[in-house]
Amino acid sequence: MAKGKLTFNEAYCKGCSLCINACPKKILRLSERTNAKGYNVAECINMDDCIGCANCATMCPDCVITVERD
Repeated sequence: MAKGKLTFNEAYCKGCSLCINACPKKILRLSERTNAKGYNVAECINMDDCIGCANCATMCPDCVITVERD
């Protein structure tokens, strides 16, 4: 099965949750951490379960997420 690795540019994340709703594996959430603008940033809670589908990156309106596939 394909594996993926997600990277988030937290400085630009608005905490809109679109990526969270788009993830078929339900491995994304809003962190308790905030960025300089005060938004809770998205994070991956289990990178091992990421399949590299890139649904999260496709849904992100600010291009915050980069997906790499193994």
